[in-house]
Amino acid sequence: MTMASGETSDHRDGACTAHHPHERGHITDSLFYRHMYATEDSSRLFCDLCRFQRWLDIEATLALSQADVGMLAREAADAIAAVARIELLDMDWVRREIRRTSHSLVGLLRALQQACPEDAGQFIHYGATTQDIQDTAQALEMRDVMQILEERLADSLDSLVGLCRRHGHAVLPGRTHAQPALPITFGLKVATWIDELLRGLERLREVRPRLLVVELFGGVGSMAAFDRDALRLLERFAARLGLGIPALAWHASRDRVAEYIFTLASIAATLARIADEVRTLSRPEFGELIQAWHHGKVGSSTMPHKRNPEECEQVVVLARLAAAQVPVSLQAMVVEHERDSRELRTEWVTVADVSHYTLAAAGFVSRILAGLVVDEQAMTRNASRVATELGTERLMLLLGEQLGKQSAYALVYELAQAAKSDGRPLREVLMGNEQARSRLSVQEINTAFDPSSYIGHSPQLVERVLLHAESWLAERPPRAASGG
Repeated sequence: MTMASGETSDHRDGACTAHHPHERGHITDSLFYRHMYATEDSSRLFCDLCRFQRWLDIEATLALSQADVGMLAREAADAIAAVARIELLDMDWVRREIRRTSHSLVGLLRALQQACPEDAGQFIHYGATTQDIQDTAQALEMRDVMQILEERLADSLDSLVGLCRRHGHAVLPGRTHAQPALPITFGLKVATWIDELLRGLERLREVRPRLLVVELFGGVGSMAAFDRDALRLLERFAARLGLGIPALAWHASRDRVAEYIFTLASIAATLARIADEVRTLSRPEFGELIQAWHHGKVGSSTMPHKRNPEECEQVVVLARLAAAQVPVSLQAMVVEHERDSRELRTEWVTVADVSHYTLAAAGFVSRILAGLVVDEQAMTRNASRVATELGTERLMLLLGEQLGKQSAYALVYELAQAAKSDGRPLREVLMGNEQARSRLSVQEINTAFDPSSYIGHSPQLVERVLLHAESWLAERPPRAASGG
């Protein structure tokens, strides 16, 4: 077809062909950029076919559990379990059937039934409702994500402990509101990251018993279809899957999922705080931290010198995206009557997205910290450059012993603000003030303006956190082998 000047072919908005169909519309599925927004683990867990296989696994487990309690013949259960594999099913037919029926599971169940020998397929999904299967599978997804996330966070925790042990003694300016405040040790800064990360890890462990439970209560939560074997079946079903047993159906009670999403989003925010501080302290104006770099890495298409902190910035991006799932998950808690599909369809997006983003953020931070270089000399230079500013509190307290705290504050305030306004060193202004000079010795003034002599209880505080972190690392179970 001939086009007028300025017009664009319909194919210009996508170079896809029969060999490359339009299938990858989400950034986490991008062939080119998904490594920035997802991980191999999260892609595996939330892959379409892997999710369908998980549903089939639940159906097989249901049949086997029903055989355990005598609700179903063992031969039928074994036959169902044997063919509950996506490679044995016509998934193209399943896709068409989902569109034809407008139902998310029936097409898969019918394909499974067709694959079953003799009449075993008649007993698939016996007494369960769709959301029983999908909720239980989602609990397994959340379990796997939390396990992987804990391992990634443990890597970062280990790196932080190492940084603290090696460089924790270095003194640098503590900053509040982006301005010099009081001297601190690098260890004290890192200890706040460790302490916050430990709380995130503790939350992961605390929520598991609440979150990781099965769903098997039938259409409206009464378990009527399972008759007298209902509770025994629930126990066997949960035991086979390694999940907990809830008191009631949670078809309409979505607080568990909302808590999962908040927990991951809060951890992503912690990771972003760490990454953003690394980004700031690696600026040439500070130069206190240096991020790893490799030859061939490009910071700018036009400025060849650039070594941009892209990884740190990406962690902040991921944390913002993770946080965006929280309000959606809270809205999904509002469900009508005993069940509807608004919450589950919402969670298919929010659970997957928060998992992608948080695992990706954890991976970035783990790599950032593993390659981080600490420049103690830069920290010392920065502290020396603003030493008089860092010493005003101590100076005030020394004068306060004779003048009283409030009067001493007023005096040091006037001296410090005059020095700042006039562009003169505070020491010079101080030495010219008779009221201050007559009450302080040269030794006291020198000590007040020595950042390394006013770090308070930083070493003891840091040690408490390090001991906690090292204890956690020592006691954690061995890392599980990654599954397929």
